[in-house]
Amino acid sequence: MRKNIPFELSKDQSFYQSLSNWLGDIFYETLPDHGYEIRDEQVYMAFQIEKALQQKSVLFAEAGVGTGKTMAYLLPSIAYARYTGKPVIVACSDEALIEQLIKPEGDIARLSELLNLAIDVRLAKSREEYLCLQRLDEQRRGFDVPEFVDEIDDRLPEFVFAGTSLQKVYPYGDRKEFSFLTDEEWKLVNYHPVQQCSICEVKNQCGQTISRQFYRQATDLVICSHEFLMEHLWTAESRKRQEQLPLLPEASAIVLDEGHLVEFAAQEAFTLKVQSESLLDLLEKARVEGLRPKTLHYLDVLEEAHLAFFELLRNSIENPALEKMTIRRSPELVGKSAFLIKTVEGLLEEFVFEGEMYSIESYDMKLMEEYLEDYLQAFQLFTEENEAIHWVEEVDGIETLAIMPELVDEQLAEKLFNGSLPIIFSSATLSVDQTFDYLAGSLGIAEYESLQVPSPFDYEEVMTIQLSKPFDKNDKVMELLNEPQPTLVLFSTIESFEQFKFMYGHEDILFEGDQEMSTLIEQYKENPKVLASYSLWEGLDLPLDLLTRVIIYDLPFPPNDPIFNAKRDMSFHAFEEVDLPFMKMRMKQGVGRLIRTEQDHGTIELLLSEQEYEFMKELEKELPVMPNY
Repeated sequence: MRKNIPFELSKDQSFYQSLSNWLGDIFYETLPDHGYEIRDEQVYMAFQIEKALQQKSVLFAEAGVGTGKTMAYLLPSIAYARYTGKPVIVACSDEALIEQLIKPEGDIARLSELLNLAIDVRLAKSREEYLCLQRLDEQRRGFDVPEFVDEIDDRLPEFVFAGTSLQKVYPYGDRKEFSFLTDEEWKLVNYHPVQQCSICEVKNQCGQTISRQFYRQATDLVICSHEFLMEHLWTAESRKRQEQLPLLPEASAIVLDEGHLVEFAAQEAFTLKVQSESLLDLLEKARVEGLRPKTLHYLDVLEEAHLAFFELLRNSIENPALEKMTIRRSPELVGKSAFLIKTVEGLLEEFVFEGEMYSIESYDMKLMEEYLEDYLQAFQLFTEENEAIHWVEEVDGIETLAIMPELVDEQLAEKLFNGSLPIIFSSATLSVDQTFDYLAGSLGIAEYESLQVPSPFDYEEVMTIQLSKPFDKNDKVMELLNEPQPTLVLFSTIESFEQFKFMYGHEDILFEGDQEMSTLIEQYKENPKVLASYSLWEGLDLPLDLLTRVIIYDLPFPPNDPIFNAKRDMSFHAFEEVDLPFMKMRMKQGVGRLIRTEQDHGTIELLLSEQEYEFMKELEKELPVMPNY
């Protein structure tokens, strides 16, 4: 149901004039009356966002830590959502930031209480964040049933088993409810792309389905991750063709919190993936009694061709030590891919006849057909001469061929930054060398507005940056940890993180991946000692004595992977245009984890190799204080 705009409209003023007056009343009267310290930078940002909403423009709003960015975009967003009758989507960089935004003591809850405004905010999590009842059932029916299956069953609502009518169901089943599972255990029972939700027999009892029905009814705000927003954009047209609703509701505007990370979410969402094992499992299900000999022949040929392709693919890997392994795309490999396409097309034709004879159960048939359509699309893209980027990676320990249609700037220019919606970027780090061109170019944004407001904190008084060049970085970290204080250790790559964890996993250190992320952070808050991570360069808020030291293990240059190599190939000066700006932006985020409030203080310990040391003169320009050499 549409809610009332939180201020009176008059015939003498437009909505936007009334919105400006309302924002002024709140910032200069309401908030100070309730003890809030109002900063001119925060007010300026809110009015610039109001202008961007009116002009439906893209706005880069770079505001330093402590400015009050969240309040600055929430106020105009809520009013705009009610004016248009469509919610504003607020997309955050990760689940930890989402939880921080919607927690009971967070900005939305405080704003709702302060203004006596019932803000309707609903959470839309990525599909991988939900339990899959089908995969859970597979674990139950396995030869060696894991112990955690019973624990999951104990926490499921009664209607999952009883088939209660939809009037009595409620959202359930997201990752946070099963925080006792490790990441590896969760990957055995969460949503997997091979599952075809639209034809699932238990979709009406599925937590993901029920949660989607719930957040579609939001009137003010829908909070989601960057990844989920990008998946929504990528799948919207195909879902409409299949007579399915898009993943997210129609929005009036989009706010991209920590917006400098949108490109990486888009890369993940726009990438097609084929796993070496998933097709084989599917083909095994298809071999039922009563199949026509021609269909059986196609199943055998497809299995043999699939295995032959992946065998040659393994031998075509150029750099097996990397997370994203590049491929020699030889004529032989392309030929095997073309044969797979021909075979799948033939099998799909045979499935038409099998469907008429009901030799394969309807659910299994639809599952196979939808999977093979996606499989076909991936290999068509791999076979064609185009701008696609290819690599091999391990996903849940399984070899996976990944194909990204092109660099995402063109896709985003078409699907998101097309002038149809106002888009607000909010972050402390959107610029490099005082310009937004690097980020705008990476995202395909041709025209934009921008603002930059500094942090109100006196960094010279509260922060020191200590630089060292240790012979062994692992030993140096442990030496620093001998002086106990709440510490975050940041790694630029999973490889360096895993190496450190292998050596010191037995120490009193919390490691990313051991638990669900928000649960891990809460555990750290209860006993703040040491937290080690490769992804928490942004979005982590540990104020006061929860964090007084950040150890940066290595400079966060972009990886040597096919995506960044493609960006480098398209640049005149690759290092200056791709690698260096990325590292500077990432470092600003990592350093920004330390000082979150005016009462914070602490030290950044920067560990550099001889090679990394050479970039310090460039890096100094982006740091809030000069390092101690």
